[in-house]
Amino acid sequence: MNAEMLKRWGLISVILLFTMAIIVGCGKPESDGNGEEEVNDSNGNEQVDEDSGQTFPITITDDAEREVTIENKPKSIISLQASTTEIVFDLGLGDKVIGVSDYSNYPEETQEIDKLGGQEISVEKVLSLLPQIAFVTDYHYENAKETIKQFEEAGITVVVVGSATSFDDVYSDITMIAKATGTTTEAEETISHMKMRLAEIKEKADKEVTDKKEVWVEVSPAPDIYTTGTNTFMNEMLESIQAINVAAEYEGWVSLSEEEIVKLNPEAIVTTYGYYVDNPRQDVLSREGWAEVPAVKNEHVVDVNNDTVTRPGPRLIEGVETLAELVYPEVFKK
Repeated sequence: MNAEMLKRWGLISVILLFTMAIIVGCGKPESDGNGEEEVNDSNGNEQVDEDSGQTFPITITDDAEREVTIENKPKSIISLQASTTEIVFDLGLGDKVIGVSDYSNYPEETQEIDKLGGQEISVEKVLSLLPQIAFVTDYHYENAKETIKQFEEAGITVVVVGSATSFDDVYSDITMIAKATGTTTEAEETISHMKMRLAEIKEKADKEVTDKKEVWVEVSPAPDIYTTGTNTFMNEMLESIQAINVAAEYEGWVSLSEEEIVKLNPEAIVTTYGYYVDNPRQDVLSREGWAEVPAVKNEHVVDVNNDTVTRPGPRLIEGVETLAELVYPEVFKK
């Protein structure tokens, strides 16, 4: 073999070695910068999250009935609804949250996170943060379509989380959010725990509540008093503890006059606005014309944390447990 041939074979060998090095390098797991590894398939298109075993890209159907594809497990998240924020934190994603709604107040860590507005979104702030995924409400989707479009054009994946009105709706939303974020294992644990605690309350109430109490729920004080009818969490909660919602003939959130409420003759009154009214119990007990209402006569007027009975997230189960103790202390405070 002459010198020219040796040179050619040497060059070919170098090229082959270089090519093999590239192939081997491409087959290695890629780090996402947060210590989480993504494993690509032979085409380099799929990533498998090691913790959940979930494969990305994944396509979900959000609450606006849109098919949304999430390319990678999100490393930066914004939540424009307080209940969604609570779900995201419960799923162990608090360190990925870079922006929340103005109303997000739980857990405590949300106090240190950028606030992005309520019904009106701070578009500039969102675009400056440029999260990988944005969880918005159905209100935003219906009333801020141009804003949603801006987000998507900027490369932000938008997922619509609707207005839940039942525990089943909440379980569904937790599952959807978990699929979008690669936390399905955590979601299964949360939902299983909620269902178990709810079943325990129902079983105890079924066995030990022998005299169902008629309950009036007040979600805003006089003079504009609102209550909660059917297709609301409070109504489902009352049914779960074997109590009767005296406003069950109405649907959703309704306003009634004091005269109408007095005629309902409730045996217990539950208020949910103690977070902004100093002494709601005393306000109810001192109302003119209410003295003969059984709940007032027996001073069975209690206040419950509004967020735990109206915010569709994991803490709803706390709301049921508290409500059970307040309405039936003789059963649930034993």
